[in-house]
Amino acid sequence: MYDRKQHVIEKAFQLFIEKGFQNTSIQDILDYSGISKGTFYNYFSSKNELLIAVFTSIFKKMDRERTKLMIDQDPADIEIFIKQMEFQMKSNQQNRVFTLFQEVFFSNDKELKEFLERGKFMMLRWVYKRFIDLFGVEKQPYLMDCAIMFIGILQQNFHFEHNAHGSNTRVNQIVRYSVERIVKIVQEVAESGAQLNDPEILDKWLPDCQKKDQEVKDQLIQIVSSIRKSIHQEIPSEIDQEKYIELLDFIQDEILQTKAPRKYLIESTVVTLKSFKPAISKKGLQQLEQWLSNYFHQFDEMAYSRKT
Repeated sequence: MYDRKQHVIEKAFQLFIEKGFQNTSIQDILDYSGISKGTFYNYFSSKNELLIAVFTSIFKKMDRERTKLMIDQDPADIEIFIKQMEFQMKSNQQNRVFTLFQEVFFSNDKELKEFLERGKFMMLRWVYKRFIDLFGVEKQPYLMDCAIMFIGILQQNFHFEHNAHGSNTRVNQIVRYSVERIVKIVQEVAESGAQLNDPEILDKWLPDCQKKDQEVKDQLIQIVSSIRKSIHQEIPSEIDQEKYIELLDFIQDEILQTKAPRKYLIESTVVTLKSFKPAISKKGLQQLEQWLSNYFHQFDEMAYSRKT
């Protein structure tokens, strides 16, 4: 099922790029991907939901590659951050993400706009956390402002460079130039003690990431990240790596992005992970199973208390 759904996502993405999202009908997607209308609605409730799945697929792949670049590296090494940003900008360019973004922003679709707005805040949070790695916790009060400025500098430099040079846009130079500028800005802002935005504003911008259960979910993210690292270290085949990571992503997304995670699907996915050859870290999978057991126990207790 997963492979077939992913096939539809990939085919739809090609159509959205070629024809535009608004000009692509559901019938176009059915014809191009070779599925029935019933199968489509089994996977997606609407064309909007399909576009969100397209963006989510792109962002997940991007996140995996950014994470790969961190394996066995010093998080404070600014060259690693530069490589991560170079990869992201090139990936956005190759996938023509900005083209789809523009079409959504010029539409009046509230659901899609809210999704992309959330994506912007997620990107900001990632940059902010990487800045803590790079510049230290002592500068943390100023790093939210600096992360906002860096994203603006990078995007505007890329925009005008692309207007000037088109497909010959110098991504590496843009990223390095922008990073070098923000290093100086961080130093100056920290010395001045000036602050516009408290980092806690992320709780307002990403309300579902507030502290009430975020610490528990952060544990899941850490466990999944640890298993991913062991996959890259222990399994040489990228094809084998990918099949593990796709299932880990499914578990993480089901917990973090749905109001009622489907326990039976998650348990089935864990069984599949354990059955794969070559095997991966037993310790990591045991930690994951223990976390899931505790999580669903708490989830069931909360559901019961609401009923009573």
